[in-house]
Amino acid sequence: MNTTKSMFALAIRMYSTKAAPKNTRPRKTTFIDSLRLHVRGGSGGQGIQKFGGSGGDGGCVYVKANKDIENLHTVLESNPKKRYVAEVGQDSRKHWILGNSGEDICIEVPLGVSVKDQDGKEIADLDEHDQEVVVAEGGNGGTERNNFLGLRGQARTIVLDLKLIADVALVGFPNAGKSTTLSAVSRTSPKIASYPFTTIRPYIGTMEYPDLRQITVADLPGLIEGAHINKGMGHKFLKHIERTKLLLFIIDIDGFQLHNRYNYRSAFETILLLNKELELYNREVLEKPAILALNKIDLDHDNEKTNTLIQQVKGLPESLSAVDSELHPEQLIKFDGILKMSAKNRDSVEMVKDRIRKRLDFHHEKERRLKEKHGICLPENSKGLQERLKLKNEQSKSRLL
Repeated sequence: MNTTKSMFALAIRMYSTKAAPKNTRPRKTTFIDSLRLHVRGGSGGQGIQKFGGSGGDGGCVYVKANKDIENLHTVLESNPKKRYVAEVGQDSRKHWILGNSGEDICIEVPLGVSVKDQDGKEIADLDEHDQEVVVAEGGNGGTERNNFLGLRGQARTIVLDLKLIADVALVGFPNAGKSTTLSAVSRTSPKIASYPFTTIRPYIGTMEYPDLRQITVADLPGLIEGAHINKGMGHKFLKHIERTKLLLFIIDIDGFQLHNRYNYRSAFETILLLNKELELYNREVLEKPAILALNKIDLDHDNEKTNTLIQQVKGLPESLSAVDSELHPEQLIKFDGILKMSAKNRDSVEMVKDRIRKRLDFHHEKERRLKEKHGICLPENSKGLQERLKLKNEQSKSRLL
């Protein structure tokens, strides 16, 4: 009997000491499109007046775009404290007259980050791989010019504001079929359901063509009336539209009603409201190439709604008289084409992909010729690291002379 109890107790102890099974499900990460950081440049090293020695300059903190960084969550995970302090410059010593400069600190961020100061003033836009900008200068080392006293480095708070870079942005009210469209034209599998606000975070898919051409498409959280004053997803959505090259308006031909407490909007009214929301947020967005896609035509069996809507759009601005003046935008967006499709049934999806490609190529060539004609060069908005290192070396040499 005692032997049986001992064996049972031993089995219990062995079972209790086994490691708990690990949760194999991938951890969900919250989408971050804005991140506040504290940055400080290193202080300059002290000089020695007796020997004319110069202290080293403090290191700088700079932000650099890296195409391999997917999102700002990666930046946060690499430094949860969100503080970056560069190395101080070395002091001058009796047997080491010229102190070494402090090491710089590099904050790598995804493409599409706008770097701003704490007052919202933009410091730089980082759209290209390896593009960088200094956000906290290191202090100068001690020399005769500053009485051999090293200066403190620059300290400030910066905000990394991510605006997704994609070739095409899907624009539409909730439940218009944007997520279904993205799923149809690419391999992305966003959440799809028959209720508003299915998409609560941006998705980016890639359209692939037989000749290996790839075009990126962003499905962004749905707009609602008042988005320009930050209702609903508001600016969280609208800011991502600024970096895209083409807008694809997805319109439900049956119209849209967010809730029974809200007014029902016809398909024509939703086009005007989307136009107006973009206009009130940033009128420059309306200058982007745009295509209008009328979705869910499989529900319009006699094509009456679809044909009526097409006539209303083609009849602008005269057809504005048919709707309330409060819905009238001041500047009408010009569509490069009107397409009919059923994203759910994959009807006309290839036609949509083909039209998008042709319009992107057309406007890219048009822009290239315009820049070539007027000799326009893109401005450099950041100083390269190699350039700064060269400047540091020249300053060090000048202190020895």
